[in-house]
Amino acid sequence: MHPRTATALEELDKANWFSRVGMDDTNGQAFVLASWQNAVALCASNDTKNLWLEAANQFHMRILERSKERYRQWNAVANEMRPIVNELVGRKTEAVVRENLLPKVFTDHVRWEMIHLCIEAEFADVYPPGFFASHAFWYVAGHFPCGWHGKFPEEGKLIVY
Repeated sequence: MHPRTATALEELDKANWFSRVGMDDTNGQAFVLASWQNAVALCASNDTKNLWLEAANQFHMRILERSKERYRQWNAVANEMRPIVNELVGRKTEAVVRENLLPKVFTDHVRWEMIHLCIEAEFADVYPPGFFASHAFWYVAGHFPCGWHGKFPEEGKLIVY
């Protein structure tokens, strides 16, 4: 694991995820939802799933364009990150899932974000991190990135709870 990935994971581990959900403290940088029900429905929507997949695919393609050698390492990197991410996400979501009776789609969404955040960090020498790395800010700030409003990637804003 690259030191920049370890640093990102360490910062995420120290943060109090979901401690500020529903609070409109984003200074206009994101739209803020008012309930777990709305946040989970949005993260489970096909629009959000498709957009997150598009963001991952765009990053994937930038790696392929810039370094076929590093691109060949993609699956090995993802496999290395998976158990680390699974442990972190399990630990950080356990209480909020229990307290709010959140469905599996919630933890799946968080896990997807964290694995791609790690992949962006691991491949930052080839292409700068972007979409998923920016979501780390919101987890550290106590929010839950769960959707997008507007045309991606040219315009629009992240939706958080």
